[in-house]
Amino acid sequence: MTKRSWNIRLEDMVAARVHLGHDIKKRNPRMAPYISAKLKDTDITNLKKTARFLSETCDLVFEAASKGKKFLIVGTKKEVANSVAQAARTAGCHYVNQKWLGGMLTNWSTTKKRLHQFRDLISQQGRLNRLPKRDAAILKRQLFHLQKSLGGVKYMKELPDIVIILDQHGEFTALRECISLRIPTIGLIDTNCDPDLVDLPIPANDDSIPSIRFILNKLILAICKGRSRRTITSRPSHIKKKEKNR
Repeated sequence: MTKRSWNIRLEDMVAARVHLGHDIKKRNPRMAPYISAKLKDTDITNLKKTARFLSETCDLVFEAASKGKKFLIVGTKKEVANSVAQAARTAGCHYVNQKWLGGMLTNWSTTKKRLHQFRDLISQQGRLNRLPKRDAAILKRQLFHLQKSLGGVKYMKELPDIVIILDQHGEFTALRECISLRIPTIGLIDTNCDPDLVDLPIPANDDSIPSIRFILNKLILAICKGRSRRTITSRPSHIKKKEKNR
């Protein structure tokens, strides 16, 4: 049983095509416990298990967010890039929605230097108009490339506590780095995925854009609620008493 209700309804998941898997020929044998049926030659994910796993994961990220844990969301499909950025900003998470740079986490000392350079360049934007055109063009070009590759993590000062991966196959380099560093992962697992590679698997269609958005939105809601609880509980006791007596 989960601790809270996250309003995860089967009909909403069906509408988002969360249940539709891959052709049975592409099935990963380890996904068998999460598959309830097949439609023609397509595996159908067991949505009752999806609802349970998603609810339990929402509980976990709620608690983690309430303790100030830092999240990194990784989803580089072009169709969800804007959704990933918007969701991450809403919940105060770091994100990668363009190409994952190999070694971003495992070569953290180098990444930190690049992020410091990036933030330094951002602080210099105000003086670009006062620079010679050639120098200004070079800085603008550097900023453009850094924004594209590191824009969603420019304020990440340390390794994330939890990484949310929206496509196991597409983001396998990121997943492998998390495994190497023992960073806990939450991952959508389609019927062709290996559920044992992530710490918290959520069986779901990772090709359907509505499916990805559905799962992501539930996780973001849980993170936001967790952040809100942290804000309330961190207030001085005399302020909380005043609010309670209103």
